[in-house]
Amino acid sequence: MQRQEPGVTQARPPTVAEARARDKARKRAEDAQRAAEEALAAKKRTRKRLLIGGVAVVGIAAVVGGGYLAYRAVTKPDVTAYCVVRDANGQEVLAPDDDCDRAQTYSTTGGGYYGAPGIFLYNGRQYSYYYGGSNNTVGRPPTGGSTVAPKDATVKTKSGTVVRGGLGSKSGSSGGS
Repeated sequence: MQRQEPGVTQARPPTVAEARARDKARKRAEDAQRAAEEALAAKKRTRKRLLIGGVAVVGIAAVVGGGYLAYRAVTKPDVTAYCVVRDANGQEVLAPDDDCDRAQTYSTTGGGYYGAPGIFLYNGRQYSYYYGGSNNTVGRPPTGGSTVAPKDATVKTKSGTVVRGGLGSKSGSSGGS
């Protein structure tokens, strides 16, 4: 056939090989489409599971965190107060707890001199408390704590004496108006 006329010329029937190739191509396209849909469904399932797992982890963390905050609100942390004295060089070193007890008792009963809040002068030496820290040994400088009393904490000395407000908590006003 040399010439084809539109509307008149008919297409020849496909050969067996062409029909098989077309069927294989159609089947491959369907398989690819099905595989893509299955992959998308699997991806959605995985993402949904990850989101649910993430929400569960966040929920558990929130419950644990809330419980911790509630526990902290009910209980006061324990902090150790160490007696500190200024040595001849002006450096703070740890002293026995009895020294601070004596200095506090002497100063609050009118025998000693009360300086700034939490500081007492007794026998020419300046005593105060050092709160927290670790590995604090008498005769050495304190480490890892602070000279500021922590709020909302149970403060005790190593000997077990409860410190309420630190030294100087019994200070009063003098003079009249």
